[in-house]
Amino acid sequence: MASMKTIVIGSGGREHAIAWALSRSPSVDEIVCVPGNGGTASEMKCRNLPVSGADAPSIARACLAELSPSDGGFVVVGPEDPLAAGIADLLQSAGLRVVGPRSAGAQLEASKDVAKRFMAKYGVACADSKTFDDPADAIAEIERINGPTVVKADGLAAGKGVVVAPDAKIASAAVRDFMVSKTLGGAGGKVVIEEYLEGEEVSILAAVSVTPELARDGKAAIVPFVPARDHKRLLDGAKGPNTGGMGAIAPAQGVDEAVLARFRADILEPTLRGLVAEGFDYRGFIFFGVMVTSDGPKLLEYNVRLGDPETQAVLPLMDFDFAELCAAIVDGSISSFSFKWKAGFSCAPVAVSRGYPGSYGKGYPIAVDRAAVAAAGAQIFAAGAGAGAATGKLVTSGGRVLASSARGATVEEARKNAYAGLAAVSFEGMTYRSDIGLPGAAVSGNLLSSDAS
Repeated sequence: MASMKTIVIGSGGREHAIAWALSRSPSVDEIVCVPGNGGTASEMKCRNLPVSGADAPSIARACLAELSPSDGGFVVVGPEDPLAAGIADLLQSAGLRVVGPRSAGAQLEASKDVAKRFMAKYGVACADSKTFDDPADAIAEIERINGPTVVKADGLAAGKGVVVAPDAKIASAAVRDFMVSKTLGGAGGKVVIEEYLEGEEVSILAAVSVTPELARDGKAAIVPFVPARDHKRLLDGAKGPNTGGMGAIAPAQGVDEAVLARFRADILEPTLRGLVAEGFDYRGFIFFGVMVTSDGPKLLEYNVRLGDPETQAVLPLMDFDFAELCAAIVDGSISSFSFKWKAGFSCAPVAVSRGYPGSYGKGYPIAVDRAAVAAAGAQIFAAGAGAGAATGKLVTSGGRVLASSARGATVEEARKNAYAGLAAVSFEGMTYRSDIGLPGAAVSGNLLSSDAS
């Protein structure tokens, strides 16, 4: 592969991990992060590019000013919002190679109702649900269930649109918040009332190459990565409020070949058939949020991109060139791509600002002992961290500030190394869980939700 420039769209920890993985490829000589963050600003081969607006046309114009169809590079879209808004459609129509689905496929995350209809249509094993556009009807369904249930806002809500309710009172309050008080704006115009499932959550990221042409030639494919496990609750022991993710471990313990075989048969393969049948141009990544129940794996949600913080745990386990994978996704050759994974485990605990997931302060300096991080074999992936205007050094800018990712031959060694890396970081109000990767640290029940910054 000739040396090339690539673009990474996004500003979170996932995007830092993507840029880091691309920077390790000898075929990549420059990575432009649009807009990037304080971590990508100092990452090898990386350069941040601020954009004048957060809408898809503004982002597309920034990308087209940096990359032309003749350059041979590609654009990797990190977050869901620009995908749902059609950034891949705009860039592909201008001749650029894009790792990320077109808008039609991105609706699998942008609308919970669309996703649920897709699952039902193609026989994907999932939690039972009903969609409502009238709050009285939704509350009537909750009262009929009269027990634990899950209330999901239909639209994108930055991780704030899922309430796992132990009883009808709390579930009904969530419906009123979303649909009457409109606490999520337009995202709560419809709600999905979903069956509460007991089990262990698993995140399975995967590469996707589906177009009508690839389907015709028998080359449409979804190839899963090693399974990961996110830890959603804020506090040790899976207590406290739900968050966008306090850390991840990969491979997820307790996910044996029998579970993965059921996942492929009951979730992955029907999803592939559906993407093909719908005629989607979906070349990118997909995230399967899965609950492993006593009746087998059940799909809770699709994300149409890599997960966060799972990406920070999974990508360091790659024993292949990530840039070559991205090229294979775009070119439709992932079915013959050699996916090799390093032995052992990867752990990535997340440090957050005091007050998260509620209100929190910003602008606190972040101190990083680079030598201690290196000695631990860890990698710091910045998320809610920017460069201070006066000093150019890292300062906090979000709720989830950064992750420390490290590998080890065992889970215990991976945890030790990751937490040693985290101990080399400090900022005012820094908070993190101490049990990421321990047995029982992740919540049972369908608590998976989209990313929250």
